Amino acid sequence: MEKIKVLIADDHRVVREGLAAILKTKEDIHVIGEAQDGAEAVEKARALLPDVILMDVSMPRMGGVEATRQVKREFPHIGIVALTMYEEQQYIFDLVRAGATGYLLKDSESSQIVAAIRAISRGESLIHPSVASKILAEFSLMAQKKGKKPSWAEHDLTEREITVLRLVADGKTNKEIANNLDLSEKTVKNHVRNIFHKLQVYDRTQAAITAIRKGLIELDPKR
Repeated sequence: MEKIKVLIADDHRVVREGLAAILKTKEDIHVIGEAQDGAEAVEKARALLPDVILMDVSMPRMGGVEATRQVKREFPHIGIVALTMYEEQQYIFDLVRAGATGYLLKDSESSQIVAAIRAISRGESLIHPSVASKILAEFSLMAQKKGKKPSWAEHDLTEREITVLRLVADGKTNKEIANNLDLSEKTVKNHVRNIFHKLQVYDRTQAAITAIRKGLIELDPKR
């Protein structure tokens, strides 16, 4: 079994050691390194090529947002889970724009962190529910204020792809989408890949946000 290579970036040693201890009990996860600040996280990413980075937001020398931006610019395939104490919207939006694929609060259960790593290694996203609601609500309101109408045809998306995109934005996994639409997971995966290509994004979070911002889909901000 090929293990998921994980890099842990946090300026507190006790946090790094605690996360490493948890992850090392999982047979499918291999902690390949640790970094104590954002600059070292970028250096270790270049040297070790992890599949996923657990990235603290607030670190010395270089913060998690800038480190995420640099890593994703050079290695767009590396998944990044932002770990933070904050639910403040500015942190959330900055990290999403930088390319973070997941966003979890540090008080999340260890099972959530493990689930996020596994999901992101499969090309999916995992965002803490309280954070996801803020992201989708804000971008839905932005789209409504601009008075944008759904214009999916302009992006060459098929009707089926729009249906899949709505479910992606709703946080559904490929398996859940397949069950919902009575399709195979392989077919759903192909639809998601086509959506990424047409929207010029590289993960599910950015696909959802781009779709909402451009008026391709509409979500209820009160959800």
